[in-house]
Amino acid sequence: MDDIQKLAVETMQKNKQAIVFVASRASAEKTAEDISKLTSFQHPEMEEVVLKAASSPTKQCRRLSHCIRKGVAFHHAGLMQKQKDLVEDEFRSGKIKIVCATPTLAAGLSLPAYRVIIKSLKRYSGRWGMDWIPVLEYMQMAGRAGRPEFEKEGQAITIARTDKEKDEIHERYVLGEPEDIYSKLAVEPVLRTYLLSLISSGIITDDKSMKEFFSRTFWASQFKDFAKLEMIMEKMLGLLDEWGFVKVFGESGVKDDFVSANDLDQGKKEIRKLKPTLLGKRVSQLYLDPLTARHILDCLANFSSEKNEFSLLQMISHTLEMRPLLRVKAKEQDKIQEGLVKNYDQLLKEEPSAFDLEYDEFINSIKTSLFFEAWINETNEDFLLENFDIRPGEIRVKIEVANWLFYASSELVRVSSNDKYLLNELHKLRIRVKSGVKADLLPLLKLKGVGRVRARKMVLNGIKDLGDVKKTDLTSLAQMIGVKLAVDVHKQVGMEVREIPKMTRKGQLSLEKF
Repeated sequence: MDDIQKLAVETMQKNKQAIVFVASRASAEKTAEDISKLTSFQHPEMEEVVLKAASSPTKQCRRLSHCIRKGVAFHHAGLMQKQKDLVEDEFRSGKIKIVCATPTLAAGLSLPAYRVIIKSLKRYSGRWGMDWIPVLEYMQMAGRAGRPEFEKEGQAITIARTDKEKDEIHERYVLGEPEDIYSKLAVEPVLRTYLLSLISSGIITDDKSMKEFFSRTFWASQFKDFAKLEMIMEKMLGLLDEWGFVKVFGESGVKDDFVSANDLDQGKKEIRKLKPTLLGKRVSQLYLDPLTARHILDCLANFSSEKNEFSLLQMISHTLEMRPLLRVKAKEQDKIQEGLVKNYDQLLKEEPSAFDLEYDEFINSIKTSLFFEAWINETNEDFLLENFDIRPGEIRVKIEVANWLFYASSELVRVSSNDKYLLNELHKLRIRVKSGVKADLLPLLKLKGVGRVRARKMVLNGIKDLGDVKKTDLTSLAQMIGVKLAVDVHKQVGMEVREIPKMTRKGQLSLEKF
């Protein structure tokens, strides 16, 4: 047994519970699997709940079910929400003794963990390789141990490979001071989003009230150099004006050319009125980053009948809201490049230079788009996990974000051009992404209770639209989708429903009938 397994077993022998924090989802699953082999618990009822959480159990579901049966579980963003809730609830109840988790479990949850075992205090940080995590993150994880409502004491244990590493961990984390907290307004996407929101709501009406408002924020208090802050605000205001989301008026009420911060420094102190455009108001109401809104509008301006669903999928995949994107691994480079070449003519914006800093995000957006394309072509979750390294819980999150971005795109089109063709294409693709279906199933998805599995079964049996549903007798329909749903579906299409006669089943009969 390794050190993690020994500590886990010792914790269970004390009749206590522990959380093991690891760096990655794969590590959480592997660690939980290894520990589960060392226990003698049996909880078959939890195993069933895990398997029923997904419409069709995936490889990950089966792996979790095997662990949870033995009183051990893993927890990360790739799980279905029902599975996360089950793990958290049963850990509180005491049935689950050990949870192996990524640091996402460290924030906001109070759990009855006597021990927290931290496998490593280093994380992969992109081009810089492995680096120490912040002290604040360590404190969040360590703080899960010995919660006062559950335990009188707690233990936070970190694993060091050498004496030198042990001394550094002690110096850096046990004796270390947490990092300063910085205002999120210093981040450009946050600042431009809030600035547009404040102008749209009427809280800021001119550049004077803009400066007064931000001068009272924690951001200004922390930054100290307000002259530099004014230049940052002027830059954001200039972008919002350039993108068509606000209008800047001089004292005469006539829209002026935008005044730069340099001009202001040269003595031009005229107070300018700030008003949102109709488009800017809608962007603010949709809680979109203005940069994303401009990106969507520019992409949609290039959309035509020659483009396809990949064009729109890549449009939403290349946004800040969709991050973190599916990262392209070294071994996948050729495969993703092939996908890019195949769909190159479908791009709504030009491919950036391979030497640009943003190229990595662009190529990650291609992988994310290819995942969405596979999803709407009805590939199952095991295939997506195998080919795109995306788990069921992550799939749901990505679908929810895509659903919101397609809705927001439609709203921007209504305000800017009201292009009926474009609205129709966005609406169809939004439904396809939400349900994970090919276009031929769309007519059947209008039926309540019919999802992609049942709809595909109906199409394979010759039922392609609501008209075909009306023509299909209740007994045949019941064999495809079940009696209760078949009755409900017939009612939905306005059919008079009669009770299905007993002993009139169509199709193959059992051998006993012969």
